[in-house]
Amino acid sequence: MKTGKLYLIGAGPGDVELLTLRAARVLGECDVVLYDRLTTPEVLALARPDAELIYVGKHDGEQEREQARIFDLIVEHAKLGRRIARLKGGDPLVFGRGAEEWDVATEHGIAVELVPGLSSAIAVPGLAGIPLTFREVSRSFAVVTGHWKTGTNMDWTPYAKIDTLVILMGTKQRVVIAASLIAAGRSTLEPVAFVEQGSLAGQRVVETDLATLAKGEVEVSGPAVMVVGEVVRQRRRFGE
Repeated sequence: MKTGKLYLIGAGPGDVELLTLRAARVLGECDVVLYDRLTTPEVLALARPDAELIYVGKHDGEQEREQARIFDLIVEHAKLGRRIARLKGGDPLVFGRGAEEWDVATEHGIAVELVPGLSSAIAVPGLAGIPLTFREVSRSFAVVTGHWKTGTNMDWTPYAKIDTLVILMGTKQRVVIAASLIAAGRSTLEPVAFVEQGSLAGQRVVETDLATLAKGEVEVSGPAVMVVGEVVRQRRRFGE
């Protein structure tokens, strides 16, 4: 029996025009599309008209169960000889658990092709007028997850001296993150920006500082990319 193939496809930050040519081409050839909650209708519209579209978005408290379902779907459809598009927001290997899905496919003898995507960690700040590096302001940046298991604490000390921090999935934990960064040694006055709905028509930027954020006085709606560092002030030059 012919074994199918898994394509790990990065859907980019949201705007369909930021999808790569390779991603659009492969998406139009696959038999099955597994997509998450950040996939826009415009991106899905590029799928083959008769392709089977399966929503596999994750919600709080159901992440592990849904991830196990994704593993099963990949194996099930591959064994039927189907070409599977696993669409992930941003890049599949940047906090998208794409490597785990690649690993499961490999264990079952399923061929895998990575189709990289434009990571929201890099694209979204830039689209909001925030350069991640800027001469004499930021010579380093780190991309960090703001999501961790309930009941555990994240050590922010290693990130105290990195010029710019880009935090994905940090909206819910924003107060804890701000307080932790201050405790780790970052200035209370350091600027912070949240870019909501990055690259889409509803994009909005919320600017504040770590002290105000730590007090719980900043309202933000996800999904949003969080940027911490002096480069946030560059929006005065490059932002709207």
